[in-house]
Amino acid sequence: MNTIKISLIGLGTVGTGVLQMVMNNQDKVSNITGQNLSVKTIVVHDVNKPRDVDTGDITVTEDLNAIIDDPEIKIVVEVMGGVHPAKEIIAKVLNAKKHVVTANKDLIASAGEELAAIARENHCDLMYEASVAGGIPILRTIVNSFSADNIIEVKGIVNGTTNYILTQMQQHHWKYADALKKAQELGFAESDPTNDVAGIDAAYKMIILSQFSFGTHITMDDMAVEGIQNIQLSDVKQAAAFGYTIKLLGIARRINGGVFAEVGPVLVPLDHPLATINNENNAVMVTGQAVGDTLFYGPGAGGLPTANSVLSDIVSVTKNIVLKTTGNSFNNFQDQVSSAAASEVVYPYYLALKMPDVPGEMLKVTKIMTDIKASFSQIIQTKNPDQTARVVIITHDMSKEQLAQLTERLRQTQTIELLAAYKVMDKG
Repeated sequence: MNTIKISLIGLGTVGTGVLQMVMNNQDKVSNITGQNLSVKTIVVHDVNKPRDVDTGDITVTEDLNAIIDDPEIKIVVEVMGGVHPAKEIIAKVLNAKKHVVTANKDLIASAGEELAAIARENHCDLMYEASVAGGIPILRTIVNSFSADNIIEVKGIVNGTTNYILTQMQQHHWKYADALKKAQELGFAESDPTNDVAGIDAAYKMIILSQFSFGTHITMDDMAVEGIQNIQLSDVKQAAAFGYTIKLLGIARRINGGVFAEVGPVLVPLDHPLATINNENNAVMVTGQAVGDTLFYGPGAGGLPTANSVLSDIVSVTKNIVLKTTGNSFNNFQDQVSSAAASEVVYPYYLALKMPDVPGEMLKVTKIMTDIKASFSQIIQTKNPDQTARVVIITHDMSKEQLAQLTERLRQTQTIELLAAYKVMDKG
């Protein structure tokens, strides 16, 4: 039986998981592919850093050329993270005629098309299943299982850090700062959690999901991205009273021939499947024209779940090497799709307002809503100790265009402050 030599770039949590899984799953991989897998070289930033994994007779080096110049190495696994220098390193590896597997969502979202072109030029594979939703095999499922269906919408909880924080706020009534601190203590959040809590991580994943679902390349500039930093415990409690839980969702939809994509807090009905996804777990719901709603659930991060997706890609590349079918893009679906107009993106909205507790202020809101041709579904008003009122509204369907008009008109009143404006998922 032949042996496929592999190298790793990076030996952190995911890299360690990949090494362990390659070592522990040799029999099954060999049975599936007819090939043995062997990790020959690992490139790290600091060879002297203490590590919890035994590398045995594997070469551990700081020299990338130990991979580039070695003709025995066929597959390179990049798990170092970040856009630079990962982009330059992967390009160099592909140009050396070596196949690449990566878990790097930031890189794939921002430079995936460029790297895929380099891979095609060199008849190499570039696989990145682990870049979205950790251990959930969502990308390959979209490529294979939805190839004959027309995907209408893909949405989901694709960031475990924010989902953990919101779960604690809902279940234990912790304030945001306390829930974040606990997430950091447990290792679910970085010391600088900005990418997660500001929605940036989820946005990168939605870019990739949109490419696979709709064949279009959306950039960060095309998306509205809002995180969870400003969610108040009072909003979490009020949402629950209305029959909802607040989740940070990525949403991408086909609307009248265009595509809309966004990341932000959404009120999800308590009986909706996504409302039951708690703590650090992820879930992606794909809606096909033929199949309807399908839900894919599992751990969104962590060494072994992510390593499982990486190993799945390694197995796919190994099969392609054996069959001599390397060089095809992971995702071949391409379509010319424009962005949906703001007037076409319609949702009910949850609005939280702060205003002086005096006659006439609520009348201002009512007049503005009438002027923009929007209407209320539910209204709750509570009095604050400082002689102000907190007004919470759930609207009927409004377009993003109407929401923008409402936001500007409220700003012009100079007395009414819009504290929150979150999409509301319809109760079915």
